[in-house]
Amino acid sequence: MENKLEINMAAPSFEAKAFYNGDITSVKLADYKGKWVILFFYPADFTFVCPTELGEMADNYEEFQRLGVEILSVSTDTVFAHKAWHDNSDTIQKIKFPMVADPAGQICNAYGTMIPMEGLSLRGTFIIDPDGILKAFEMHDNSIGRSAKELLRKIKAAQFVREHGDQVCPASWEPGKTTLKPGLDLVGKI
Repeated sequence: MENKLEINMAAPSFEAKAFYNGDITSVKLADYKGKWVILFFYPADFTFVCPTELGEMADNYEEFQRLGVEILSVSTDTVFAHKAWHDNSDTIQKIKFPMVADPAGQICNAYGTMIPMEGLSLRGTFIIDPDGILKAFEMHDNSIGRSAKELLRKIKAAQFVREHGDQVCPASWEPGKTTLKPGLDLVGKI
């Protein structure tokens, strides 16, 4: 049975195999407590849009790391497919984050990304805070790629709000830009 995810709820926990640093390892979401986590679901290895997205995430991985963020990419492929893709694609060889294998679709089902009758995931992005709480998520049709730059902006906004709980970030907010402090004095003035 599929869980209905809601913002500010605990992110569904999981343990799975992953291809990481040239080896097969076990990954538990609980092991990332105390860090920001991006779960980056994609349909399948050896496809078309997926390597463009994963390559862009790899190109920006150091920036995510500087922000205290770990990335876990997730597809319904096996760790062996992840390794084969890594070994055969210059783009995928750049990846330094765990590539989680979910061949039974348990993680995809828990996060609501599974496409029924296809065995593939939608493009789902989930931001989880250091307490394991789901702060943002979005789903895309598999023909629409995502932006690492926008994801970095969202992480920075989520981190700012966590640190400055009395302020909120308006549309397209970037660090250093004006934030808002909710209150009656703002009603009807924006």
